[in-house]
Amino acid sequence: MSFHPVPIHVAGASIALARCHTGEQAPLMQEDPAWAAMADFHSRCPVTVAPEQRIDAALQEMIAAGVRTLLVMANDHMIGLITSYDIEGPKPLQFLNGSDCIHAKCEHEDIEVADIMTPVEAVPTIRFDDVCMARIGDLQKTFRESRQTHLLVTDQKDDGRVLARGLISRAEFERRSGMSPAHASGHRTEMEASVFPSLRASGNQRTDIARTVGRVPT
Repeated sequence: MSFHPVPIHVAGASIALARCHTGEQAPLMQEDPAWAAMADFHSRCPVTVAPEQRIDAALQEMIAAGVRTLLVMANDHMIGLITSYDIEGPKPLQFLNGSDCIHAKCEHEDIEVADIMTPVEAVPTIRFDDVCMARIGDLQKTFRESRQTHLLVTDQKDDGRVLARGLISRAEFERRSGMSPAHASGHRTEMEASVFPSLRASGNQRTDIARTVGRVPT
């Protein structure tokens, strides 16, 4: 393989600064591509937690990271999802009062993430290929007709592996798309941010997904 020097040019007298990513979340319009609402794990690593972590410590990690959802990981595989509502809501008390507690004292400080998380097999999933072909309006209809707070986006590879590609938070989607929870359904929607402080697709993220879809975003 041969290499060649990259051409060097002289800049003009005036150079404008490229627009940078400020972290602000852009509104979602019905005709926008559905992937614009997705937290893409190819672009940003999600905040994760081990299943044996105590839930109080997990909550502090959420606060420190500025998120309200953590992916539960074991041996480099996602095994569940836990939210701040899981920790601060009725789940801990229900677990302690139930027959599933195997801890010595079965007190609040003994509860681990694995005890109250939503296991990955119970997390509703949609395929990345379907997301790439869908629009925001399609996601609106999906959330209106479902009682889910999150949609896990999965991507199946040629070798048969199924990867967690991204996550769509219902509360974040409603806020950015203008779809109020009252119009979505009568079911309580958890008001949580998602695994990222910001779900707005950065320029690199938009370009990366657009290559997959086969079009250049505007």
